[in-house]
Amino acid sequence: MEKGDFKPMEARLNKEIIKLNSRITTIVSGGMDSITLLYYALSKTTPNKVTAISFNYGQKHSKELKSAEAICKDLGVNFRLVDLHAVSNLLKSSLTGDENIPHGHYAEDNMKSTVVPNRNAIMLSMAYGSAISDNSQYLLFGAHAGDHFIYPDCRPQFVKAVNKAFRVGNEGFGDVTIKAPFDLITKSEIVTLGLKLKVPYENTWTCYEGKERPCLECGTCCERILSFSDNKIQDPLLTNKEWKIGLKFALKAKQDFEDKKE
Repeated sequence: MEKGDFKPMEARLNKEIIKLNSRITTIVSGGMDSITLLYYALSKTTPNKVTAISFNYGQKHSKELKSAEAICKDLGVNFRLVDLHAVSNLLKSSLTGDENIPHGHYAEDNMKSTVVPNRNAIMLSMAYGSAISDNSQYLLFGAHAGDHFIYPDCRPQFVKAVNKAFRVGNEGFGDVTIKAPFDLITKSEIVTLGLKLKVPYENTWTCYEGKERPCLECGTCCERILSFSDNKIQDPLLTNKEWKIGLKFALKAKQDFEDKKE
């Protein structure tokens, strides 16, 4: 990514105006997107005006959630964990069931198995109610442009529709606006922003697998590695050996995906 790329990215972020010193509720998973979003929120207001909400929806591991809680504690941000574990029996996905996590490029068709039906609507609904109760002006979540291909509930039209529905459904009881500030920027640009905001990426967790170390082959590992590579920096979570292995795999997966498109 070229140095000059940051200006147009900032312009796209600035379309999502968040008033300074506002009270903000933000959904955090413990992954790099949502933690960057948390730091972005803190660039607009103070820690005592931010509430971070995480959801246990029956995903295969809780490493991300533990990362989210630890980071919020370090920042002095109010952290809430909502237990929705029971819904995993209703929502079929490789993230919640017995199906293996797919490996390869993030935009490969097999990654569609990681879609959790209506997940964002469920989490946003709970978080929206919490935001109203906390007198927040904004509810933020970390959907980004790279999600649009696979996840329908990360697309701008979904954000616009659910924002309208929830505002109508709570008219007279609160004035919360849902925003996805990263909806028009890529994962690589999120890293660009995060590096500027000094996000501790070494404390975040992205891998879909719940192992001791990142698997280096699932879609989110590949996307994460390529995003740091685009910024010409090694992922601080990985050892030198892991970085070399992961980057080699991610670049090959990307090339294989591009070859299929031709």
